[in-house]
Amino acid sequence: MSGIRKIVNDPVYGFITISHPLVLWVIDHPYYQRLRRIQQMALAQLVYPGAVHTRLHHSMGAYHLMCNAIAELRLKNVQISPEEEVAAEIAILLHDIGHGPFSHALEQTLIQGVSHETLSLAIMEKMNEEAGGKLSLAIQIFKGSYEKPFLHQLISGQLDVDRMDYLTRDSFYTGVSEGVIGYDRILKMLAVREGELLVEEKAVYSIEKFLVSRRLMYWQVYLHKTVLCVEKMLVKIIQRARMLISAGVSLQAPSPMLDYFLRLEGPFQPDTDLALFCQLDDTDILAAIKCWTQHGDKVLATLCGMIIDRKLLKVKLTSTPVDPDHQRICLEELVRATGLSEEEAGYLVFSGESTNTTYNPRDERIRILFKDGSVKDISSVDNALIQHNLSRPVKKYYFCYLNQERIADWFNHKPI
Repeated sequence: MSGIRKIVNDPVYGFITISHPLVLWVIDHPYYQRLRRIQQMALAQLVYPGAVHTRLHHSMGAYHLMCNAIAELRLKNVQISPEEEVAAEIAILLHDIGHGPFSHALEQTLIQGVSHETLSLAIMEKMNEEAGGKLSLAIQIFKGSYEKPFLHQLISGQLDVDRMDYLTRDSFYTGVSEGVIGYDRILKMLAVREGELLVEEKAVYSIEKFLVSRRLMYWQVYLHKTVLCVEKMLVKIIQRARMLISAGVSLQAPSPMLDYFLRLEGPFQPDTDLALFCQLDDTDILAAIKCWTQHGDKVLATLCGMIIDRKLLKVKLTSTPVDPDHQRICLEELVRATGLSEEEAGYLVFSGESTNTTYNPRDERIRILFKDGSVKDISSVDNALIQHNLSRPVKKYYFCYLNQERIADWFNHKPI
């Protein structure tokens, strides 16, 4: 395989070059190629039509930024061996390989009690067996157990290349300019001291912009009220399907892999379940949703039909908890109008909360290297915006409900 080189034309960064045979082996692996069939932003495309990029796009972009970061650190005499370079590149390529269908939207719902990080590690270890142990160093870096912590911080940290790419890429594909960051300047200002990743003082304003952009993207895109609503509807669909199966109602998923996990009663067993999980992607869920629009259960069919036709539940975001009396009134109105039970109506009238903290200095660190050699956490720098605003968590409460117009659409006129 020596001498093989591939060039990928990325719409965000331009040409990305892959030349190491082990990196090419990873990219060509079916487990990695599955990322082509998993949306990076789940169903955000129902709000931002351009947001159709995939986990593969994101991982390739993060790989490109990792290559640039390593090149910049070497220019500053940071010792990174060729083996460490390849391992770090593979670790970032595979950092999200454990995501299931629709990424975060169905995490802990489709595969209960298992995070995507845990699944990523299990998949990497399985691939390592196939590669004869050649991914061992990449796994150490991914886990944070390698002797050079800064390599792990580039993959998972406050200023990792993962966040740099998804902010840049998601901004590009949604058209939301508030997410644009100066990733190239931040990369050039990276430094390492005693194995820890630092940022030179000159990049303070670029980091401030990075943190502000991240906060704005969360509230304008990732936690946009309609995006939040449709993803909660997706969760309700899976929960309803599981409930119907457990109740003995005839319900079949179009794909055997999805059907298996809907019926799985015990905990996830990597030895037996991992191979099936690695065949799951968005198409399994979409096929099921389309199929279930014709199911006899009104709740399941209504939720699925709403997503297919983009006639969604109404949603309100508030800064205070939803009034339980108001929620009860809406629930009772739906029961009277449709004949559903209160338990059934609960799939169409529900509330919850979402929280975002841009920078929490208690458990997260962006450390600034000053010209005099001193190092401070960015929250300690004389910068009021970071110190006083971005460290505060922001909590929003959502209320999703079926209004009178939608009741007429789905229970009076639309055949189910």
